[in-house]
Amino acid sequence: MKVAIYGRAIAQKEIKHFEHLLDVINSNSIEAIIYEGFNDFLSQKRNIKTALNTFTLHENLHTKVDVLLSIGGDGTILDSVSFIKDSGIPIVGINFGRMGFLAATSNDDIENAIKALLNKSYTVVERELVEVCCDKALFGTENFGLNEFTLQRKNTSSMINIDVFINNEHLNTYWADGLIVATPTGSTGYSLSCGGPIVYPNSQSFIITPVAPHNLNVRPMVVPNDVELRFEVSGRGNRFLATLDTRVQNIDNTYKISLKKAPFTIKLIRLDNKTFINALRTKLLWGLDKRN
Repeated sequence: MKVAIYGRAIAQKEIKHFEHLLDVINSNSIEAIIYEGFNDFLSQKRNIKTALNTFTLHENLHTKVDVLLSIGGDGTILDSVSFIKDSGIPIVGINFGRMGFLAATSNDDIENAIKALLNKSYTVVERELVEVCCDKALFGTENFGLNEFTLQRKNTSSMINIDVFINNEHLNTYWADGLIVATPTGSTGYSLSCGGPIVYPNSQSFIITPVAPHNLNVRPMVVPNDVELRFEVSGRGNRFLATLDTRVQNIDNTYKISLKKAPFTIKLIRLDNKTFINALRTKLLWGLDKRN
């Protein structure tokens, strides 16, 4: 088996867990390559010499590895999607971060995770993505996201106006600080913090969630993901922010932006005891109220 290791930065207290991961990989004769930027961080900031071959681009991985190990939190998994793209390589998230809805494997459970990979005792779940289309260069060839797309105000305290159309039918003009369009995967992220609903991962939907809307009767809305969403943004200023997962770009009111379901999915490996329901109960502390 050949694995790719992707990460960004890890804290000093996590070093022992990463070194344990390398030991487990070596002891099981697993061939591994590591993201060059992560390898540089480890050698310069943490004085770890991995002695592994490195990769830098999606093309370095395509059809050449069996699994990608994402070392960090959910944000690291979102970044790793840019390297996976439509290759079909499944991702295992090992949680060196905090919340960990996507990176559900604990850093204390590394040995069992590697054993599960070798024995193929796991479940592969597919997650749908959003794809952003624009008449101008926006997010380049990485115009897809696993969690959400957002439009937000920039350099102003004033709210912005976002007209939303569903299949060219006007839905609403949102007067707010911004607007989130989340996938079911992203429903437990930014959208949730702005009052959006938790949506089951295979629900085939988009969640439209306003950020601090001016009108109290404006609420999040769930729509099927076989529609096309179109946006027109205006405000007192003419500069705004567009985000796609962890990527951010500046736009103005001349950008013609639409959104639809991406033509491919991302595969996440789930250990058999790490279900979505289990993650909700664990991460959101459901059932721990002493009155229950």
